[in-house]
Amino acid sequence: VGGPRCGASLHEQNKALRIELNANANCAWQIQRNTNQTVRLVFSHFKFAPSSSCETESIKIYDGPSTNSPLLGQVCNDTDAVPVLQSSSDSLTFIITTNSVAFTRNFFVFYYYFSPETRLENCGGQLTGPNGTFTSPNYPAAYPAFTYCVWHIQTAKNSKIKLQFQDFFLELDKNCQFDFAAVYDGLTTNTGLIGKVCGVAQPKFESSSNVMTVALFTDYANSYRGFSAQYTSVPLPGPVEPDTLLTCSSDSMKIVLSKSYLASLGYKETDLQLRDPSCSPVITNSVIFSFPLASCGTTKKDDGQSITYTNIISLSPTGNIITRQKSVQIIAKCKMENNSTLEVIYVTKSNIVQNTTAVGRYNVSMSFYDSDSFSKPIHQSPYYVDLNQTLFAQVSLHSTDPNLSVFVDTCIASPQPDFGSLTYDLIRSGCNKDDTVVTYPPLEHYGRFKFNAFRFLQRSPSVYLQCDILICDSKNANSRCTEGCISRQKRAISSYMWKTKTVVGPIRLKRNLRSAHNSESLAKADAEDTPNPQQYSFYTLSFVVLISNIIIVVAVILKYHKRQAGYGYQKIPNS
Repeated sequence: VGGPRCGASLHEQNKALRIELNANANCAWQIQRNTNQTVRLVFSHFKFAPSSSCETESIKIYDGPSTNSPLLGQVCNDTDAVPVLQSSSDSLTFIITTNSVAFTRNFFVFYYYFSPETRLENCGGQLTGPNGTFTSPNYPAAYPAFTYCVWHIQTAKNSKIKLQFQDFFLELDKNCQFDFAAVYDGLTTNTGLIGKVCGVAQPKFESSSNVMTVALFTDYANSYRGFSAQYTSVPLPGPVEPDTLLTCSSDSMKIVLSKSYLASLGYKETDLQLRDPSCSPVITNSVIFSFPLASCGTTKKDDGQSITYTNIISLSPTGNIITRQKSVQIIAKCKMENNSTLEVIYVTKSNIVQNTTAVGRYNVSMSFYDSDSFSKPIHQSPYYVDLNQTLFAQVSLHSTDPNLSVFVDTCIASPQPDFGSLTYDLIRSGCNKDDTVVTYPPLEHYGRFKFNAFRFLQRSPSVYLQCDILICDSKNANSRCTEGCISRQKRAISSYMWKTKTVVGPIRLKRNLRSAHNSESLAKADAEDTPNPQQYSFYTLSFVVLISNIIIVVAVILKYHKRQAGYGYQKIPNS
């Protein structure tokens, strides 16, 4: 354990660092080694200055050899987890920044190189039965070094999980910095830490919903027999999911609470308020809070891979001088991601806080415009254009959050709307792949570019456009949206918040439009000129007479030429 006081360049296969920093520090550690392995980095203990915020004091981890690499994650005073991060290559960088408060900060950091394809038997997995058991690797023999195992437990809805470690023996340490088991109230290891344990014990844990996660981490020394654990599911009392609903959209957050649910907690609809008390609910058969994402006291957090909007409904009795009721808070979180749909609603053991989380999607559209002023969209479909005509495309984000930016990462063209095997790159990883493509600087919620119309050689009549759109927090100066064109090698993990695809088309050449119109005209003319039976007889007789006259004329000409054979070029004498 050791290392320079403020920053270092590290090249060992594995290393533990005990770091102490005071006020106004800004120290960077670079981990790099010429190998085909990746880095796993663990912050098993961290102590920031009291009441510090993520904006003034934090650890930022970057997926590469410098702070210009993509942001992998952030650790700060309110991090409710034991952060374990993994690089996509053989290098990783982290920087610790402290504020001006006079306080000694303490951190214990450990890293090691490993091969991701190596799998350890009996290390982690999915557990979905109503009850079950699991053990650490090699139990009851000593667990291996450099172990990181994660078990996800999920039981039936409207239940909670009780976890009992029947036998538990990990390396003992005051702060559980070396070997430890971490238990989380939820399906991830990013938040919701219930407890971290080590040493010799028989710890018990209880979730607030039907999901729980257990993680085991070990370092390079002092291995013991590990643990044997058993879990059981227990029905949750009282109202749960059917009485509480959270809906997230690109523009707003909607929270619906039933009056019967509030009554079961001992409250009525007048006892509720958001962070901003001026945002009042609509009361019908239910109590409904509906408000724009960036209003009513909603906070926004950027964790490096997604954007989470959070608001809190506080329940407290009104009109009384004293109360013996517990204060209840309903925490509503909208996590904007590409994957849908997760809703977890639960009440904590102390019945103090109910968490409601839903995954939302940003509303994104793409249209063509008639000029680079982008004021008049093209509504016709198909959009008929001339070959080599300049086309103006705009991607629009429909959101009430002003602090979001849009980036056109990749755009491909295809003659088919399903974008099969035949495609053509216009933009790839933010880089212009076609010589005619020009991208415009980002503007609020818009991403714009232009290119010249073309056709596929197989003479396909249509061209469709599909674009990958990234949405970032505009306040994050190091987001993917600010990086522009980057190579594929640097794209392993990007710091965009949300990604989606949008499709527009078809585009067709105007000559195809003319051909279509001509075909219609010819068909119409044929229909109009079709004769009736009386006209048909007259036309037939006329045709026979005409053919007979042509035969007679041809016969006379042939007879004349035969008689004049040998004198075709003789000059006619004067009379």
